[in-house]
Amino acid sequence: MKYLSNRILNKIFERFMWIGLLVLIWIIAVLLGDFSPLILPSPYKVLQALLKGFTEGILGKQILISIVLVFAGMSIGTLIALAFLFLAVSSRMGDSLVTTLTAVFHPLAGIALLPVVILWFGTGALSIIFIIIHSVVWPMVTNLLMGYRSIPEPYKIVGRNYQLSSFKMFFNITLPGSFPYILAGLKISWARAWRALISAEMIFGAVFGSGGVGWFIFSKRVFMDTPGMFAGIVVVIIIGVLIEDFVFGVIESRTVRRWGMSL
Repeated sequence: MKYLSNRILNKIFERFMWIGLLVLIWIIAVLLGDFSPLILPSPYKVLQALLKGFTEGILGKQILISIVLVFAGMSIGTLIALAFLFLAVSSRMGDSLVTTLTAVFHPLAGIALLPVVILWFGTGALSIIFIIIHSVVWPMVTNLLMGYRSIPEPYKIVGRNYQLSSFKMFFNITLPGSFPYILAGLKISWARAWRALISAEMIFGAVFGSGGVGWFIFSKRVFMDTPGMFAGIVVVIIIGVLIEDFVFGVIESRTVRRWGMSL
């Protein structure tokens, strides 16, 4: 436990060190570059815009809306990916179907589906969740299939010798044996889902009245509030780093690293 705590603390220290260096470069660029504040505002102005967004009560609500939407889409997308994995490992035809669907839809960018999604669901929260699900399912399925194929064959033979049913084989052998790949798939899916969410919010507008972080950034652009735009971008980055380090990082440290299953 002490080792894990030190590892997490060291990672946090490194994060702050490099972020501090980037901020320092930003300050030097503002001081020496003689940029217009409309092009590159100072970190102080961005911090002011960030505090203003929170004190006015708008930005906090928009962050909450974005997080709810992205985790709703990720949850549904992960369940669909697990269902596809079960189908793929159950029969050769199922594997052929899933790999074909993945080959067809994985390269398809969510932005290309926007006209169809708007036609089907309009421009509300359902459309955003659909885009997130599309962004989550296919990289997740890809990682799950890689994880299943990486399971040593003796494990599968033991399961068959014990005459495990398809469900018991799936939950007792396939999922535990694939866990490092599942975690890697979740990390990749989270990053793609978060990007898809921000992009969709900018296009679909203010869902639930106030919209999410993507709409915050877009609305600031409309009024040429550059510090506000940068403040929104900073929020996107901070949330991404926090989820990466304090959710997936902790899970990885307490599971696959401790078990000696790191990829």
